[in-house]
Amino acid sequence: MIYGYARISRPQQNIERQVRNIQAQYPDAHISKEAYTGTKLDGRKELDKILKAVKPGDTIVFDSVSRMSRNAQDGIELYMKLYEQGIRLVFLKESHINTDTYRQALKNGIEMTGNEIADCYIQATNKVLMILAREQIKQAFDQAQKEVDDLHDRTREGIQTARLNGKQIGQKQGAKLHIKKQAPAMEQIRKLSKDFDGSNTDKEVMAIVGLARNTYYKYKKMLKESAEG
Repeated sequence: MIYGYARISRPQQNIERQVRNIQAQYPDAHISKEAYTGTKLDGRKELDKILKAVKPGDTIVFDSVSRMSRNAQDGIELYMKLYEQGIRLVFLKESHINTDTYRQALKNGIEMTGNEIADCYIQATNKVLMILAREQIKQAFDQAQKEVDDLHDRTREGIQTARLNGKQIGQKQGAKLHIKKQAPAMEQIRKLSKDFDGSNTDKEVMAIVGLARNTYYKYKKMLKESAEG
């Protein structure tokens, strides 16, 4: 059985890009879609359903390692648990940490010779290979978490710097945004908002783009309608 898991940060966000990526390589995958707002594994009902149903030899496909978990510790623990159960994990954007790759790395370990001294060295070498393979997996989850943390830090620092410099954060009440700014503003919302391709909250995006609340939600609604259409 092949399962595909697609996760988004808000129920209204378009999830079809992840679904298309999975189906392009695994057209027979049984796709589970999920709206989730955090980075921990707890509370991901659709993923929990897959984890309860999956059996040795089954496959779970993710568009990216960040869809499984942006929390590095949770991610590596779940990865190793599923690996030990004989579950195949596939990450379309990080294929170097697919379980097949990890399993092959361990399989390619040096065989014993029967010579006690030589075998001690071989055993130590194989252990190093296992450590290196596991470290690659951990680094992938670490990177996913770091990207989210760095973006949040830059956002907070940018807002703080702007305020210290006396700049207006967000649009002044009653001010109108010129229509020429609509397209670039909507593009910024799409890139930054966690409801689309980014990971920032509505408040953070409003501050970064410099939009009044009503204008921001108007543009956001237009983006959602465009995506759903």
